[in-house]
Amino acid sequence: MKRIIIIATLLLASMAAFAQNGKSIYQKYSDAENVSAVYISPAMFRLIGKIPDLKLEGEDVNLAPLIQSLSGLYILDSENSSINAKIKADTESFIKGGEYELLMEAKEHGESVRMYTAGTEKTVNSFVMLSIEGEALSFICIDGKMDRESLEKMLLQ
Repeated sequence: MKRIIIIATLLLASMAAFAQNGKSIYQKYSDAENVSAVYISPAMFRLIGKIPDLKLEGEDVNLAPLIQSLSGLYILDSENSSINAKIKADTESFIKGGEYELLMEAKEHGESVRMYTAGTEKTVNSFVMLSIEGEALSFICIDGKMDRESLEKMLLQ
Protein backbone atom coordinates (compact mmCIF):
# COMPACT_ATOMS: atom_id res chain seq x y z
CA MET A 1 0.00 0.00 0.00
CA LYS A 2 2.87 2.37 0.82
CA ARG A 3 4.37 1.73 -2.62
CA ILE A 4 1.12 2.74 -4.33
CA ILE A 5 0.92 5.97 -2.31
CA ILE A 6 4.57 6.80 -3.04
CA ILE A 7 4.12 6.11 -6.77
CA ALA A 8 0.93 8.20 -6.90
CA THR A 9 2.68 11.07 -5.09
CA LEU A 10 5.62 10.94 -7.50
CA LEU A 11 3.28 10.92 -10.50
CA LEU A 12 1.38 13.95 -9.20
CA ALA A 13 4.63 15.77 -8.47
CA SER A 14 5.96 15.09 -11.96
CA MET A 15 2.69 16.30 -13.51
CA ALA A 16 2.94 19.54 -11.52
CA ALA A 17 6.51 20.01 -12.71
CA PHE A 18 5.37 19.93 -16.34
CA ALA A 19 2.36 22.18 -15.82
CA GLN A 20 2.34 25.33 -17.92
CA ASN A 21 1.84 28.76 -16.45
CA GLY A 22 2.63 32.34 -17.46
CA LYS A 23 6.18 32.17 -16.17
CA SER A 24 6.96 28.91 -17.97
CA ILE A 25 5.55 30.24 -21.25
CA TYR A 26 7.66 33.38 -20.83
CA GLN A 27 10.79 31.30 -20.15
CA LYS A 28 10.08 28.99 -23.08
CA TYR A 29 9.66 31.75 -25.69
CA SER A 30 11.50 34.83 -24.40
CA ASP A 31 14.67 34.04 -26.37
CA ALA A 32 12.91 33.06 -29.61
CA GLU A 33 13.56 34.94 -32.84
CA ASN A 34 11.32 37.99 -33.44
CA VAL A 35 9.98 37.84 -29.87
CA SER A 36 10.29 40.81 -27.52
CA ALA A 37 10.19 39.93 -23.83
CA VAL A 38 9.81 41.92 -20.61
CA TYR A 39 9.90 40.57 -17.06
CA ILE A 40 9.31 42.67 -13.95
CA SER A 41 10.34 41.08 -10.66
CA PRO A 42 8.73 41.25 -7.20
CA ALA A 43 11.64 43.48 -6.05
CA MET A 44 10.71 46.08 -8.67
CA PHE A 45 7.06 45.96 -7.62
CA ARG A 46 8.06 46.48 -3.97
CA LEU A 47 10.19 49.46 -5.02
CA ILE A 48 7.39 51.01 -7.10
CA GLY A 49 4.91 50.34 -4.30
CA LYS A 50 6.96 52.49 -1.90
CA ILE A 51 6.06 55.62 -3.88
CA PRO A 52 3.64 57.46 -1.59
CA ASP A 53 0.11 58.00 -2.84
CA LEU A 54 0.60 56.28 -6.16
CA LYS A 55 -2.81 57.08 -7.66
CA LEU A 56 -4.46 57.27 -11.05
CA GLU A 57 -4.92 60.90 -11.99
CA GLY A 58 -8.43 62.08 -11.19
CA GLU A 59 -9.37 58.75 -9.59
CA ASP A 60 -9.72 57.67 -5.98
CA VAL A 61 -7.64 54.49 -6.31
CA ASN A 62 -4.31 54.08 -4.51
CA LEU A 63 -2.22 51.71 -6.64
CA ALA A 64 0.62 51.16 -4.14
CA PRO A 65 -0.98 48.23 -2.23
CA LEU A 66 -2.01 46.56 -5.48
CA ILE A 67 1.46 46.97 -7.00
CA GLN A 68 3.19 45.66 -3.86
CA SER A 69 1.06 42.50 -4.02
CA LEU A 70 2.42 41.51 -7.44
CA SER A 71 5.01 38.76 -7.77
CA GLY A 72 5.74 38.85 -11.50
CA LEU A 73 4.83 40.47 -14.80
CA TYR A 74 5.63 38.55 -17.96
CA ILE A 75 5.16 40.09 -21.42
CA LEU A 76 5.83 38.53 -24.81
CA ASP A 77 5.30 40.34 -28.12
CA SER A 78 5.86 38.27 -31.23
CA GLU A 79 5.62 38.63 -34.98
CA ASN A 80 6.87 35.10 -35.62
CA SER A 81 3.82 33.19 -36.90
CA SER A 82 5.18 29.74 -36.03
CA ILE A 83 6.04 30.86 -32.49
CA ASN A 84 2.66 32.63 -32.20
CA ALA A 85 0.83 29.38 -32.88
CA LYS A 86 2.87 27.64 -30.16
CA ILE A 87 2.37 30.42 -27.60
CA LYS A 88 -1.37 30.42 -28.32
CA ALA A 89 -1.59 26.61 -27.99
CA ASP A 90 0.44 26.58 -24.75
CA THR A 91 -1.65 29.41 -23.29
CA GLU A 92 -4.92 27.70 -24.18
CA SER A 93 -3.59 24.46 -22.73
CA PHE A 94 -2.77 25.90 -19.32
CA ILE A 95 -5.95 28.00 -19.27
CA LYS A 96 -8.11 24.93 -19.93
CA GLY A 97 -6.13 22.79 -17.50
CA GLY A 98 -6.32 25.15 -14.57
CA GLU A 99 -8.61 27.25 -12.52
CA TYR A 100 -8.78 30.17 -14.95
CA GLU A 101 -12.04 31.75 -15.99
CA LEU A 102 -12.68 33.96 -18.98
CA LEU A 103 -12.98 37.55 -17.86
CA MET A 104 -13.47 39.15 -21.28
CA GLU A 105 -13.26 38.35 -24.97
CA ALA A 106 -13.35 40.81 -27.88
CA LYS A 107 -13.17 40.01 -31.58
CA GLU A 108 -13.17 42.41 -34.49
CA HIS A 109 -11.79 42.25 -38.05
CA GLY A 110 -9.39 39.38 -37.40
CA GLU A 111 -8.22 40.73 -34.05
CA SER A 112 -9.00 38.91 -30.84
CA VAL A 113 -8.32 39.69 -27.20
CA ARG A 114 -8.99 37.33 -24.31
CA MET A 115 -8.49 38.06 -20.63
CA TYR A 116 -8.53 35.42 -17.91
CA THR A 117 -8.20 35.43 -14.14
CA ALA A 118 -7.51 32.76 -11.56
CA GLY A 119 -8.18 33.04 -7.86
CA THR A 120 -11.02 33.30 -5.41
CA GLU A 121 -13.91 35.69 -4.93
CA LYS A 122 -11.62 37.92 -2.84
CA THR A 123 -8.20 37.42 -4.43
CA VAL A 124 -6.84 37.29 -7.98
CA ASN A 125 -3.71 35.14 -8.15
CA SER A 126 -3.11 35.46 -11.86
CA PHE A 127 -4.27 37.59 -14.77
CA VAL A 128 -3.58 36.49 -18.36
CA MET A 129 -4.23 38.39 -21.57
CA LEU A 130 -3.69 37.00 -25.06
CA SER A 131 -4.08 39.40 -27.97
CA ILE A 132 -3.75 38.39 -31.63
CA GLU A 133 -3.87 40.82 -34.54
CA GLY A 134 -2.77 39.51 -37.91
CA GLU A 135 0.85 38.35 -37.55
CA ALA A 136 1.28 39.99 -34.13
CA LEU A 137 0.68 38.30 -30.79
CA SER A 138 0.90 39.79 -27.31
CA PHE A 139 0.92 37.65 -24.17
CA ILE A 140 0.73 39.27 -20.72
CA CYS A 141 0.66 37.44 -17.41
CA ILE A 142 0.52 39.14 -14.02
CA ASP A 143 0.99 36.99 -10.92
CA GLY A 144 0.47 37.94 -7.30
CA LYS A 145 -2.14 38.12 -4.57
CA MET A 146 -4.26 41.01 -5.82
CA ASP A 147 -7.34 42.10 -3.93
CA ARG A 148 -10.18 41.48 -6.41
CA GLU A 149 -12.20 44.49 -5.24
CA SER A 150 -9.24 46.88 -5.66
CA LEU A 151 -8.38 45.42 -9.05
CA GLU A 152 -11.97 45.70 -10.27
CA LYS A 153 -12.23 49.24 -8.93
CA MET A 154 -9.08 50.18 -10.84
CA LEU A 155 -10.25 48.51 -14.05
CA LEU A 156 -13.71 50.09 -13.89
CA GLN A 157 -12.50 53.66 -13.19
